[in-house]
Amino acid sequence: MQRIAALTLAAGACLACGGDPVGQGEAPRLTLSPDSLVVGVAESSPLVATVTNAGGAVQYVPLQYVSRDPKVATVSANGAISAVAVGATYVVATLAERPEVRDSVRVRVHADSCSGARPHFGGPATAEDRKLFAYDADAPLRLQQTVESTSGGVETSRVSFDSPDGGSVTGMVWAPVARPGPRPAIVLLHGLPGTARLLSERGQGLAQAGAVVLAIDAPFSRRAGPALTFTPQDRFEQIQVVKDLQRAVDVLRARTDVDPARVAFVGFSWGGATGALFVGIERRLRTAALVVGHGGQVSHATGPDGFKHIAGLSCAQRVAWIRAMAPVEPIRYVGNANAPLLLQNGMQDEFIPRPDAAELHAAAPDPKDVRWYATGHVLGQQALADFHRWMHEKIGLDLPAGPP
Repeated sequence: MQRIAALTLAAGACLACGGDPVGQGEAPRLTLSPDSLVVGVAESSPLVATVTNAGGAVQYVPLQYVSRDPKVATVSANGAISAVAVGATYVVATLAERPEVRDSVRVRVHADSCSGARPHFGGPATAEDRKLFAYDADAPLRLQQTVESTSGGVETSRVSFDSPDGGSVTGMVWAPVARPGPRPAIVLLHGLPGTARLLSERGQGLAQAGAVVLAIDAPFSRRAGPALTFTPQDRFEQIQVVKDLQRAVDVLRARTDVDPARVAFVGFSWGGATGALFVGIERRLRTAALVVGHGGQVSHATGPDGFKHIAGLSCAQRVAWIRAMAPVEPIRYVGNANAPLLLQNGMQDEFIPRPDAAELHAAAPDPKDVRWYATGHVLGQQALADFHRWMHEKIGLDLPAGPP
């Protein structure tokens, strides 16, 4: 509030400079700055008003302020705006003695403060938003691959390649041996916490069904510390993992045993949520499956269960984290997907509330296939059979023999 008072006094001092007050016969001009405001619930922001006479000299005259919707935002006698609730309104300033002389400011209130209300994510991602995930596709991959074993007709390898945002992407590859190519290919992304190696059973099974499979480690699993830091690092790593996934597509498409027109993506839990962002960026996928996914970390942390996941953060840390993450929230990007989507969720999921999943389903574009199962976070054999049928239809994955 001291900052607001200082700014308001400075504005008053500026208004006081100049010559005589605006006369009735002149054509004064009132200008408010800034042109528009975006504030969080319970936050305040000052306005600076400038009045000039017909000659352009700055003048002091009494002003009056009014908010068109005080339920959204109020305004004090000196022009300090206080946000009340999520929404939008206009604050209007007029000359007290000449009410026809006026200017207005649009005020939008987002719930990204500690009010406990759901934040606004800013609408669908724009082309400018998508530029955050651009990378140099011509940069060398510096791919390193070490074969670990061959079993059941599948060769398992450890791999690494350069990340566009620094360091090396690590992961695992499962490739069918003695199968005529080119083969379909699948990029896998694990949950939180997790690693590529934890997907070994799934990777082995997909390779036995005829796909070349690459699972990468998320940036958080390539460093020490918690997966989510609730600092701007989470935003950096959200952007980095999407670039890393694009590079993973580059790796697969460069293989002689892969059909570059039959590349799919599969993400699980956090990987499914992150995949909602990835499918809105990557244009070379034939299809994608988002398994037990949701709309993103901010959506999940501020959803129907309330703010319990971030309740331990200070107000300042919560505000900073939500503001950093909201522009890269996956639910803003999924609508830009250009490949058919399979969305699978459990109705009794102990980690992903049903409304969280349904929100993602609603945002996903057609064509899509939404499947609910009477399960928890682990979906079971029916979901696996549905997944295999979907991948068989879209990329030519072999169907497993026998019942699901």
